[in-house]
Amino acid sequence: MSVKQSIEQTLRTELSPVHLEVLDETHMHNVPKDAQSHFKVTVVSRDFAGKAPVQRHRLVNQLLKPQFESGLHALALHTLTPEEWFSKGGRVADTPECLGGGAE
Repeated sequence: MSVKQSIEQTLRTELSPVHLEVLDETHMHNVPKDAQSHFKVTVVSRDFAGKAPVQRHRLVNQLLKPQFESGLHALALHTLTPEEWFSKGGRVADTPECLGGGAE
């Protein structure tokens, strides 16, 4: 199972999302080609109601702890309630360019 599939399976099981999108953005970073280490995750769940953004991010990070322990390095997280998702027209911001070190 790929890292992307593992992330999707975990979040679907634990958060029953209304919407889930997991994009592998590893290619945008200075890492080996097949690293599967950087992902943009948009998850829309009723479980986020009443939680501050930092609490939502901590929850997702905790759920994905096994993936972090096996090579996942970074997530660009967009954690929304259904109401927030629909008020934004079902869109989230693009991930900014990587500011990390470049290949030499």
